Amino acid sequence: MSNAIDLAAPLPAPSDFIRDLVAQHVAEGRYSRIHTRFPPEPNGYLHIGHAKSICLNFGIAREFGGVCNLRMDDTNPTKEEVEYVESIQRDVDWLIAGWADTKLGLKRKGAAPATQSVNGKHDFHLAPVLKTDLGPQALELSEPFFASDYFVQIHAYAVRLIEKGLAFVCDMTPEQTDEFRRTGQASPFRNRPVAENLDLFARMKAGVFPDGTRVLRAKIDVAAPNIWLRDPLLYRIRHAEHHHTGAQWCIYPMYDFAHCLSDYLEGITHSICTLEFEVHRPLYDWILESLDLPRALPHQYEFAKLIPSHMIVSKRKLIALVEAGLVSGWDDPRLPTLSGIRRRGVTPEALRAFAIGVGVTKFVSVTDIALYEHAIREDLNKRALRRLAVLRPIKVIITNYPVGQTEELDATNNPEDETAGKRKVPFSRELFIERDDFAEVPPPKYFRLKPGGEVRLKYAFIIKCDEVVKDAAGHVVELRCTADLDSRTGGANAARKIKGTIHWVSAAHAFDAEVRLYDRLFTEAEPEADGRDYKATLNPRSLEVVSAKLEPSLMQATPAARYQFERLGYFCVDVPGNGKPETQNPKLVFNRTLTLKDTWAKEAQRS
Repeated sequence: MSNAIDLAAPLPAPSDFIRDLVAQHVAEGRYSRIHTRFPPEPNGYLHIGHAKSICLNFGIAREFGGVCNLRMDDTNPTKEEVEYVESIQRDVDWLIAGWADTKLGLKRKGAAPATQSVNGKHDFHLAPVLKTDLGPQALELSEPFFASDYFVQIHAYAVRLIEKGLAFVCDMTPEQTDEFRRTGQASPFRNRPVAENLDLFARMKAGVFPDGTRVLRAKIDVAAPNIWLRDPLLYRIRHAEHHHTGAQWCIYPMYDFAHCLSDYLEGITHSICTLEFEVHRPLYDWILESLDLPRALPHQYEFAKLIPSHMIVSKRKLIALVEAGLVSGWDDPRLPTLSGIRRRGVTPEALRAFAIGVGVTKFVSVTDIALYEHAIREDLNKRALRRLAVLRPIKVIITNYPVGQTEELDATNNPEDETAGKRKVPFSRELFIERDDFAEVPPPKYFRLKPGGEVRLKYAFIIKCDEVVKDAAGHVVELRCTADLDSRTGGANAARKIKGTIHWVSAAHAFDAEVRLYDRLFTEAEPEADGRDYKATLNPRSLEVVSAKLEPSLMQATPAARYQFERLGYFCVDVPGNGKPETQNPKLVFNRTLTLKDTWAKEAQRS
């Protein structure tokens, strides 16, 4: 009877306060279809916090038979780049790829909201298309939604607010505007006539005025307890080319103005965002309700963001790490970016299990990174193929083993999955073992190799250390041992009990590979606690590069496979986050995903 693991099996449907609300709305028949969206700003790479949002937004659409749009909220041309758009698409596709029944909402390339009439009123709408509807040419025919595709409509809505006397052009400097809003004072330009505001706004759009000289502001309440309602900015002048619209515009909507209108134009029912936007919700509602829109309005719901310990998830600070060269790039496997996580060998199944498992609440807290690492180990223990590798080799010569003889021994591919079968590993007179598996002066309860001591070589014989060979500097360079040749499986002494078992590779058959030993990027659980500089808590041992000796079967290692180097940890073939192998490095490179056990917890117990 097979005990094969179904790694694609869906997780049980989660339950939380947002899903409960959606279920209630479905039961009430409030919407014909649930429609969510994942709307990152393309001003950096996605990180582990976004994984929770992706799993929540796409998960709700999946669980309730709806659609989730992928949208770029690209309203700031000076911060956004095509590189970020492409990385976001890769990361989302990777994370939801295993959810075959997920309806990913895209749009036809170049499409913009179409004019329509609803209840006799002029309106706009842009419906999604699904990859499954587009057939084999889906990638060529579709693209994510872009807030910038709605700039014409968003501008029209701004004009409508001016005409209703609900928006005005303000000439104050940014510093004056901030001060007046902070102190609850009205702008001296607040009561400009509608005609003057329309003229000035048209001239702003025509490029007449320099950056920073004028803005369009909503006219709400300068003394509102919620500062976001104190006549917030709706548009600013930016003479900058946009990654998606080029030089077509020199005025750009503020995020808060574009976001709610983008939701409306796409027919979003549930606009789910993190808790810091809770104070923005009254503005979200005010904008939509002030425009007399004919279709049903979206509603915003907030949840607490994911903040794992020993990580930084601020885009601004991640950019600082990248630009300062403190990491190798956005896909550095030490970073919490999805590109880095993927390059480190974490599977989408493990990341989804973690992101869903932490739950959805309104309570902000730091999540112990050990929970994340546990989810990864649980996943990799089931799927990882076992292989022999020596990271810091020391040579062993079996003096009583025939010179020139080689035999092949049976080794298990995965004890968690009997269908994975066995493989052959070569054994010869000269081997490499791990330097840490020998101690000339061993500590108490040391069960590995020592002078005069015995250990079992996994899948092979029991050996005894007879002689230690050193170089002129006194460093151990070679161990001479004898093997109990009857102690392997099927031999007369196979049942002989030895406390220590170590791994090895045949020196004649092993090949060299670069292995990158990654660890946590920060030494502190909360890198910025007590006002400290997060860069001061960088872990100086977060990366060690070694030249390792690997069993020959790993020469055929594929990027899709995950491996457990026995007794050492989980590893994968290095593939940069953009999916393109490094051309400068001819060697096969492996990245350590995690050690087999939580070494940090062990260190904490000692201290």
